[in-house]
Amino acid sequence: MFPDFGAYPTLPLCPPWRITTIYYDMPLYRPPSEGNNLIIQATLGCSANYCTFCSMYKTKSYTARPLAQVFADIDSAAREWPTASRVFLADGDALTLSMDNLRAILNKLHETFPALTRVSAYATPKNLIDKSVDELRELKSMKLNLVYMGIESGSTDVLKRVIKGASQKTHGMALDNANAAGLKVSATVILGLAGQAGWEDHIAGTAKLINEHPPTYLSTLQLTLDEGVVDEFMAGQEEGFQFQDDDAILIEQEHLLKLLNPPKPVIFRSNHASNCLPLAGNLPKDRDKLLDVIALAKNQTHLLRSPQMRGL
Repeated sequence: MFPDFGAYPTLPLCPPWRITTIYYDMPLYRPPSEGNNLIIQATLGCSANYCTFCSMYKTKSYTARPLAQVFADIDSAAREWPTASRVFLADGDALTLSMDNLRAILNKLHETFPALTRVSAYATPKNLIDKSVDELRELKSMKLNLVYMGIESGSTDVLKRVIKGASQKTHGMALDNANAAGLKVSATVILGLAGQAGWEDHIAGTAKLINEHPPTYLSTLQLTLDEGVVDEFMAGQEEGFQFQDDDAILIEQEHLLKLLNPPKPVIFRSNHASNCLPLAGNLPKDRDKLLDVIALAKNQTHLLRSPQMRGL
């Protein structure tokens, strides 16, 4: 199944219905495609937690959970779901854990779930830089083979304004490390993040980043702010910042697709619930087909997802 993208505020979704004996520290977030997989909280919160557009973990302080607690959750889950084959390590960026802790957790998962085929987690650029390629390669050998990384933008200026704690250069380093280790990266970009005045720099920088450091999967999301972070977000913007409407978002999407020409195939989606126009294809092969859909949507607005049907 293609991994939908969730490194962006989404509704806190409950773990699989069959697991009733694990106490989850709420709110709990995960990528949409992890909804049918076992969720184990290796950490609580996010080790960064300062991005101004994100409200996901504002109510939590980052904590690495004691291994005894993590192991107890794994054992509890196994009693109810012994055939679980895919595990998502929550919360925000479990890859910030030490290698010793990650080895211990992955070994425990292997010992407990004979059918285990994949472990995945959110990851920040810093997570993928702080660990060496050899360490990331070791994690992949233990079946942690997919990470969800929020790029948000390839423009260093835009990233500074939203306090991402990364730059175009560090994004590229993180993607290169993951690629060198053989990890699959599911990356997200937020359309509208730079507003009306900065969108061209936002899109040009993002296209440059993806073309030079292609992830496995790429998704565009549409900026939507929780009421609780609007003031914080606006504090980092220049005076007169204006949000993009749907027409402008379609132009951003169009320009991004025109500029994208990755050296290896990238699976592309804009099917997150925040998007006004769902798209799906492979780049660069399907670029023209995707551009045709956007051109049609510009003239036939009924093709756009209604605001009432959008969500985080």
